Amino acid sequence: MRPLFSAFGVGVVMALGLGLAGMTLPEKIVGFLDVTGKWDPSLAFVLLSAVVVYGVIFRLTMRRPKPVFDETFSVPMRRDITGSLVVGSLIFGAGWGITGLCPAPALVSLTAGNVSALVFVAAMFGGMFAFRIFDNYRARAAERAATRRLIEVTSEQV
Repeated sequence: MRPLFSAFGVGVVMALGLGLAGMTLPEKIVGFLDVTGKWDPSLAFVLLSAVVVYGVIFRLTMRRPKPVFDETFSVPMRRDITGSLVVGSLIFGAGWGITGLCPAPALVSLTAGNVSALVFVAAMFGGMFAFRIFDNYRARAAERAATRRLIEVTSEQV
């Protein structure tokens, strides 16, 4: 139960931080991305602050012998750049640039009854659902192809 309360507390702090920093305002994000017009550099300071705070806390946390609510740390070890990662990043960046929202600020904006955030979140969940269907289809197709190759190799040996 303690990890649940901890996650909730971290979520509340993040939501408050996003709100205070103006990250829930699409016009703030679009202003940051509009480098040829009325550029608003304030988001750069928010992002830089977040990276610095994360870096310091991550280093301090990794010095601990184990996490507070688990037996081991779960740190992603993959560092390869895949096609899925690149395509997903492009889709994320395009959606962020077009709407001025990304997932966490959009969820926070829902609490204020923001209609554009509601549309964004619905589209986000639709995209997640579509990806799951596509990924399952791709996995089944790869499995069928591997089975066909195995059958071909086996029939050639007979």
